[in-house]
Amino acid sequence: MAALSASAQSFERRADIVGGGGDRGKCTIEVVVDGAAEVEIRGDRAILRNLRGQPPQWRRFVCSAPLPPNPGEFRFAGVDGRGRQTLVRAPGGGGPAVVRLEDPNNGQEGYTFDIFWSVGGFAPPRPPTPPIAPGPPGRDYDRDRDRDRDRDDRDSYYRDRDEYFRGDWRGRLFERVRQDLDYVSRYAFRGDDRYRLNRTFDELNDLQRDWGSGRFDRRALNDVIDAMGRVVRDNRLMPRDRDMLNDDLNRLREVRDRRR
Repeated sequence: MAALSASAQSFERRADIVGGGGDRGKCTIEVVVDGAAEVEIRGDRAILRNLRGQPPQWRRFVCSAPLPPNPGEFRFAGVDGRGRQTLVRAPGGGGPAVVRLEDPNNGQEGYTFDIFWSVGGFAPPRPPTPPIAPGPPGRDYDRDRDRDRDRDDRDSYYRDRDEYFRGDWRGRLFERVRQDLDYVSRYAFRGDDRYRLNRTFDELNDLQRDWGSGRFDRRALNDVIDAMGRVVRDNRLMPRDRDMLNDDLNRLREVRDRRR
């Protein structure tokens, strides 16, 4: 969707709402920066402000739902960009989330980041369920239907992942591992493990950025491998999720060992 308004220093945009539902939300924001800029996110709108250099530009603002005023388990993750991405202000008390982007080099650079949250507070009571025809004795159709829907969603994720690894996967491996780790953490990891993984997400983002520019930080990669190994070992995971993360670990070790 086009920007709603613009001035010499700020550009406002409304999110494209895609999917949604459930008790968790996500927004992906992509902008172009030449200098420094801040993105302020409130609800389904965001303002891109120029702090230094050439005026920034919007590329993408996609959310599963508007950012609530007081989200729970809020998390920021930089995805792409050669410079620094910093969460300056977490949302809360009705205030916005603010992310600062600082590009140190000459010329424009694209930056992408994600924000995640869960819906806080108490949900209003659900409306009465309309009557449905009874099924055969002993069958709970609502439970079976929800289980089937969840299984279909997870099957789709695994199919997409299998298709990804049929191609040239090494160029975006760290981004793919971050996506897998985030996917599994929503369902299986304890709260303290999700908190500790924030550093692992940041290191994967840095590794992906450095890999694209020909650099490689072996220590950071070893940190990621160790952290993922601990959470896979210490959490109760579905067999497919455990196999997926172990496969990611093996691919990370392969990349590390090839760069000796």
